Amino acid sequence: MHKKYLLNNPYSKCFILFLFSLLSNLSWSQNDTIVLKNNDKIIGEIKAMDRGVATVKTDYSDSDFKITWIDIKSVRSNQTYLITLSSGKRINSSLNTKTGDEAKVTVLEEGTEITIPIENIVYIKPVKDDFLSRIVASVSVGYNITKSNNLRQFSINSNLSYTAYKWLLTGSYNSVRSNQDDVAETQRTDASLGFKYFMKNDWFYSNDASFLSNDEQKLKLRSTVKGGLGKYFVHSNKLFFGSGFGIAWNNEQFSDDMNTNRNSMEAYANVTLNMFDFSDFSLNTDLTFYPSLTESGRYRADYNLNLKYDLPLDFFIKLGLTYNYDSKPVEGASVSDYVFQSTFGWEFN
Repeated sequence: MHKKYLLNNPYSKCFILFLFSLLSNLSWSQNDTIVLKNNDKIIGEIKAMDRGVATVKTDYSDSDFKITWIDIKSVRSNQTYLITLSSGKRINSSLNTKTGDEAKVTVLEEGTEITIPIENIVYIKPVKDDFLSRIVASVSVGYNITKSNNLRQFSINSNLSYTAYKWLLTGSYNSVRSNQDDVAETQRTDASLGFKYFMKNDWFYSNDASFLSNDEQKLKLRSTVKGGLGKYFVHSNKLFFGSGFGIAWNNEQFSDDMNTNRNSMEAYANVTLNMFDFSDFSLNTDLTFYPSLTESGRYRADYNLNLKYDLPLDFFIKLGLTYNYDSKPVEGASVSDYVFQSTFGWEFN
């Protein structure tokens, strides 16, 4: 009697359909399977792999799993990913390891099935249509205070990136402000916006705009727009190493007695190193050299160094150094300036 009632009751039918749909969705959300070299198996959803670490979401843990990519023996996933190889090639495909061919994955490149060693994959991200899934952002702040002269210093360090199939958009904003008794407030603020278009063999085209305001060098505002070519010489799950070159246009407004304005054409060359396979530590450093093409004997240099330590729940501690050099500053300004920052922050990805 009760069975007939349950089968004929429309509310019971709706409940059964809902339960079936829920179980199906749970099953679908766990369709990614990872087997480690020690034969441990993890079933869940691969959210991303970047800088040698894969992030996996499971239903049996409140926290995402962090797995070293080279410790993975096999992977099976029907999701579509944006995949970047150590050669610089970028592919949209699912990931599956063939039986008996461990430590290699099969992907589809323009309809052709190819096999790739797992260690040759340096980046994967599920391809989704929503905007937020392609964004990585971080912000960190620091505050220092000393009794002597009532010194107070506030700093903020932030970064943003958006990754598409063939291009990358980045942005940053950093500021340091200091106040103390009987001394005028000092500040240093820089911001940047960058675009990279990736080509074959790990070459890329870049276009960047950077802005700097700096009391030490009497800069109201320095605006630099540059475009050129670059290449990654090493692109692995341990580090990125590359360089670039091109042409830059530099516009400067100074706060000296003459309110000097400068416009100049410059060449530029840079090198960058990003190391990240050191437990919870990562290091990012770059140097850019600007010889002037229109001002005889003038050259500039910008250097950045960031050391980051990852904490649980996507929090982190960061130590940063920024150094600027100008061989021909305006009268009364320093030829160089540097800022050291220690900040605490959070990353969204």
